[in-house]
Order: sequence, then structure tokens, then C-alpha cells
Amino acid sequence: MGARMAAAWRGEAPLSHAFWHYAVFWGVLVNLLTSGAFWILVAADLHPLLLVPAYFLPLPYNLFVCVAVWRSAARYAGPAHWAEVARWGTLAGMLVLSLT
Repeated sequence: MGARMAAAWRGEAPLSHAFWHYAVFWGVLVNLLTSGAFWILVAADLHPLLLVPAYFLPLPYNLFVCVAVWRSAARYAGPAHWAEVARWGTLAGMLVLSLT
């Protein structure tokens, strides 16, 4: 898995894989799980300062996904509009998932 993620980081993964696998499938799953964990901690009535790290937990993955898709889109040989849709869709999606 580490070698595949490193290849995705470098933009060597096919755009379809970087987008659908890393951004859509794993991105949604990671953000749902970390949001659930955050709300469990909120329900436990922890001090707000202890909640800050939990809130920002998915950010490294979301950054990874944005970079991987952006770089894969740069190498995409198909129609340019699909690369742009993947880039901006991933960026918008990760921002929304990061802020909610």
C-alpha cells in the first residue's frame, strides 16, 4: 500500500484510480470515520482543546488526496476537461469534508 500511495503522491497513478479510489472511496470513508470519532468525543464532554486534534485528524489524508489527484491530472492523456473536473471536484470535496 505504501508504494501505491507514494506513486499516487508523485502523480504516477492513473487519474481514474487517484480520483475514484483515493478521493471518492477512501476520502469519504476516512472523513466519515473521523467525523464519527469526533462526535463521540464531543458526546463524552471532553475539554474543547482536546477536540481540536480530533477535528483536524483527516487533514493530512485530504491534503494527500488533493496533491495526488492534481498531479495525476497533469499526466492525464484524455480530454483536458476531465482532468480539470477531477482537480476542482476533489479540491471542493476535500474542503467540504474537512470543514464539516
